[in-house]
Amino acid sequence: MPSATLTVTPEDALIDVPRCIAVQGLAPGEEVTLATRTLRGPGVVWCSHATFRANADGVVDLQRDAPLAGSYGGVSAMGLVWSQAPDQAGAPREVFAAEPAAALTTGVTAQRHGAPVLQARLVQRLQGAGVTRREVRDDGLVGTLFTPAGSGPHPAVLVLNGSGGGINEPRAALYASHGYAALALGYFKAPGLSDYISDTPLEIFETALHWLHREVRPLNGFVALSGQSRGGELVLLLASLLPQLVSAVIGYVPGAVVHSAQNACNPANGPDSRNGPAWLWRGQPLPHLWQDNRTASWAPWDEGPEPRRHAHALLTALQDPEAVERARIRVENIRGPVLLLTASDDGSWPSSLYGRMVAERLAQVQHPYPVEQLDFEGGGHAIVFPYVPTTQLVYAHPVSGRLSTTGGTPAVNAHADEASWASVLHFLEHAVQTQSALEPQST
Repeated sequence: MPSATLTVTPEDALIDVPRCIAVQGLAPGEEVTLATRTLRGPGVVWCSHATFRANADGVVDLQRDAPLAGSYGGVSAMGLVWSQAPDQAGAPREVFAAEPAAALTTGVTAQRHGAPVLQARLVQRLQGAGVTRREVRDDGLVGTLFTPAGSGPHPAVLVLNGSGGGINEPRAALYASHGYAALALGYFKAPGLSDYISDTPLEIFETALHWLHREVRPLNGFVALSGQSRGGELVLLLASLLPQLVSAVIGYVPGAVVHSAQNACNPANGPDSRNGPAWLWRGQPLPHLWQDNRTASWAPWDEGPEPRRHAHALLTALQDPEAVERARIRVENIRGPVLLLTASDDGSWPSSLYGRMVAERLAQVQHPYPVEQLDFEGGGHAIVFPYVPTTQLVYAHPVSGRLSTTGGTPAVNAHADEASWASVLHFLEHAVQTQSALEPQST
């Protein structure tokens, strides 16, 4: 039997770098099964496997070859990663390490009939060489700042999580690895903060933006907002309320309207707490979609078949045009380019529709900056970045505990992860260059 080798190239790199996984030295037509194991989250092992047939040269190359069977189908260089699933039922959905910005190490094996198991490893880093991390507790803020290598100044990004709360260190670390000073800010479910989104004062974010401008001193004053889900709603809202502090907006599956507290509500506020306000501005609750809404009903969510789709309830609320207009985010006030990353099979809320609402409003007012909606057909709510598992479509909400589906399929969602991140990096690069060109030149 010929000797064979299993290689992963590059073995160790940033998480968004695709790898070439290949087996060489096989007999022509020989079958080999590749498998992976990664320790993710709180001690949970995620696994995948796929069986391949070698070509006439005795090579299996995942950049070229589709598996005969296994955890995924079709040609996908990183299919063994995005198709991973927990090895135990009911395991937590968290795909990053227990230390959020830590590297992930995946063991890769290749098993041939009657031959020793081949082994390799794949290391995915969120924090590139020279990136520094420090906790921020200034001015009442609760967050983590990641600073790129080099003396700077660097453009900056404020990173906001969604209705799960917490501090999105993985995304901030990756932004910093690409040259952006990134502040991952917590606004609930973070140390010293409320466990719920209800009655969150937007002045938290105003303080954070002023802090970034003052302490980080970003390149040409460039500060972008990047938010996911409720964070996507937030970045549009903040850019409309504080346009002078925001240079660009990246909305991952964003909302076009202000929403109520929904599943992240404080139950102590009473039986209708999910219909209560999420955001306060200057001490007053902002009008939201569920407020005085004549058509809104939670029945499609409360009584719908499992796995429930939260979007079905929100579609009932969007049938009241007066309530929609009251709650609409005034995106026409934004002073910068806008990138909207949306999905047509979003189970959490209708992000495709929301993206169109924002883009159409900006077109109506002839917004003088670039506006792009990248809508992923068949994709779901969980657009993250490459290359992470996309198999956990049904989950328990981290605040309410209720089961729902984010929508999409693992393969389509993996494509959305990869394509969206490439678009984000291109968008930011162009936005930074444009702002730099507009800055007065020193003499």
